[in-house]
Formats: sequence, C-alpha cells, structure tokens
Amino acid sequence: MSADVSIEEVERVAELANLDLEADEKPRMQRDLNAILGYVAQLSELDTKGIEPMAQVSDLLDSIQDAGHGAELRTDALRPSLDRTAVMSQAPDTDGTFFKTPKVIER
Repeated sequence: MSADVSIEEVERVAELANLDLEADEKPRMQRDLNAILGYVAQLSELDTKGIEPMAQVSDLLDSIQDAGHGAELRTDALRPSLDRTAVMSQAPDTDGTFFKTPKVIER
C-alpha cells in the first residue's frame, strides 16, 4: 500500500476536521499523514494468521497471568476520590458541579 497524500487531500482533511492550517503547516501535515499511513502499511504486512481478534485487553492479561508473568488488573473497587467542593473552589469558572470552559468551536 502506497501512502501518498497530496496537499489537496491535506486541505480536505483539514476542512473536515475544521482545522485552519497556515500555508507553512500543510507540508508538515502532509509529511505526518504520509508517515502515519506508511506505518499502517507496515502493520498490514504482519502475519496475523492464527491470532484471534481481541476486544478487551483483560483477555490478554488473563493469558499472561496464567503463564506466570504476574500481570493483573487492579481490583475494581469503590474508593474515595477528590472532594468536589475543594476541586471546584480551585476552578477559574464553575457552576459548582461542572467546569465552565470557553467555546472553542465557532461553526
């Protein structure tokens, strides 16, 4: 698989992602996208025959633990967290329950 993203494709991706790229940023984005696609192409060359698809990493950890490597997940238990009032008192803007942030999407 050849990874060859054009500047026009970079501009289209930026438009879809609502990114306002400067002219000097486009070649860098093109290089980065080509590098990502090249890496994906390398991954697609791996022989994965006989490897079961995995949806949860915990399944993998179980098999590692069974092999005596000691990997395990921490116990899923309720434990104290940060005090909401103390956290909100440090926020620049809050309604007491949530952080308020400036609008970042203009569309």
